[in-house]
Amino acid sequence: MSNHRQDVPGAERAEIREIVLHAARDTWTAVEQLVGALGTATVAVVVLLALVAGAASCVVGIGFVLLPVALRGMHAVADRERGRISRWGPELLTPGPLPVRPLQALGDPAVRRELRWLAGHATAGWLLALSGVFLPVLAVRDASFPLWWQLMPQGTAGASIGLWTVEDWLGVLPVTMMGIGWTAVLVGLTPRMARVLDRRGRRLLGPAPDADLSLRVAELTATRAAALDAHATELRRIERSLHDGTQNRVVAVTVLLGTARRMLSRDPAAADALLERAQTAAEEALAELRAVARGILPPVLADRGLSGALTGLAATCPVPCRIDVDASARCAASVEATAYFVVAEALTNVSRHSGAAQVTVTLRNRQGRLHVRVEDDGQGGAGEGGGSGLVGIRRRIEAHDGILTLTSPPGGPTTIEVELPCGS
Repeated sequence: MSNHRQDVPGAERAEIREIVLHAARDTWTAVEQLVGALGTATVAVVVLLALVAGAASCVVGIGFVLLPVALRGMHAVADRERGRISRWGPELLTPGPLPVRPLQALGDPAVRRELRWLAGHATAGWLLALSGVFLPVLAVRDASFPLWWQLMPQGTAGASIGLWTVEDWLGVLPVTMMGIGWTAVLVGLTPRMARVLDRRGRRLLGPAPDADLSLRVAELTATRAAALDAHATELRRIERSLHDGTQNRVVAVTVLLGTARRMLSRDPAAADALLERAQTAAEEALAELRAVARGILPPVLADRGLSGALTGLAATCPVPCRIDVDASARCAASVEATAYFVVAEALTNVSRHSGAAQVTVTLRNRQGRLHVRVEDDGQGGAGEGGGSGLVGIRRRIEAHDGILTLTSPPGGPTTIEVELPCGS
């Protein structure tokens, strides 16, 4: 009983630590998104003013020259915002070439939707993004106020919003409490602010619900091509494993058996040693064949399910790995295999490149979607180049119409989030 009582506070501390880390990570990601949004919103302000000026000057004829330029600027900043949004979630497809002549633009639904986005992004969106950028500054400034206020000239140290001047340590406490308040606002609001901008951008800058299906066909064509390329790469990997490993060992077994057969009558002792070497080579070839077979479709998935298969991966990972699975319903075999290989590749990257001390794999099955999350406390800076295998992971996921999100700022942590439809 005493051991159980001692374990409960430890579990609670671990849960609290996970909640704090999750909130900090979400806040950091939201601030990054809002910094990017502030850039496009600032350009949107300039473009909106140019559009208004062009429309107003149509009375004297100059606007017919300015408006096409302003419309091209609007399309450019909208494309830049599509790219920014796509970095934090599913790719946002462009509606295609849009007209820049004023009369044609007025009749184009996509142009009107871009105009609605531009008007909101240059006003309320700019204010939201600016707030998201300044909130961390205010929080850090006031929370760290006790460390530096005495270094300021007499009568100049005060709160960030300048309500009063601090003369002694009694006045430091309200400023510090204000810093804690800014921090609470930062953690509570910035993720919501980032989501508001993201959802509005996806709703107005993506193809309309009744858009031409050719866009979807193009997307599926690209996804199929990537899936076929990933399949060909996998076949080459299997062929290389069989040719360079298993085949060479089988050839060695054949050579050793032939030599032992010729030496059997002349030197039985030497023949026995060769037979022992042949047996060892045959066992190694068999082990490699099993490894190749597991690389095609791990039998453990059918025997123990995805939870058991991930537990097996964690047991063989050089970095301490914690598995958190809450997925009672089974998914399609191809989806489970994809999730398994995603985690396997991610753990390989962690052990080889991250320098992490711990990695956590979380798996959830919610509303017909399989959510996989792999997070390590390593050095960060992961990308889809440099042979990390993340390109192959993305192609596997896109073949199932899934979503991959990679977050890996310099200094860590690195988080790979995958969402797959269970029934495909």
